[in-house]
Amino acid sequence: MSKHIIHTDHAPAAIGAYSQAVRAGDTVYLSGQIPLVPETMTLVSETDFAAQTHQVFKNLRAVCEAAGGSLDDIVKINAYLTDLSNFATFNEVMAQYFTQPFPARAAVGVASLPRGSLVEAEGVMVLSK
Repeated sequence: MSKHIIHTDHAPAAIGAYSQAVRAGDTVYLSGQIPLVPETMTLVSETDFAAQTHQVFKNLRAVCEAAGGSLDDIVKINAYLTDLSNFATFNEVMAQYFTQPFPARAAVGVASLPRGSLVEAEGVMVLSK
């Protein structure tokens, strides 16, 4: 099985030694997205958790589309929050991007994230043949 690297200018460029996503067979592994605006590579907001979460899902959607899928094809999401008191807000925003049946998910509290982000999310997407 070969792997195919996914890249789009509609999501932030990688800020390290990784790809935005990698497709292996029908599975696409989506790298973590922080709330960077692709055109400026700056945070959408430094303090607004909801705005940051919306940008994270917009970035994930752009990578999904570049891979030939959509957010509806995501089967698993891992979310990282620097403050778990924002968990309810994360749920509210996520519900605006997904419909039932929702993907499996983990939410983890972390000490810090790149660029001072308050939230990051990564996922696994499965595409139909």
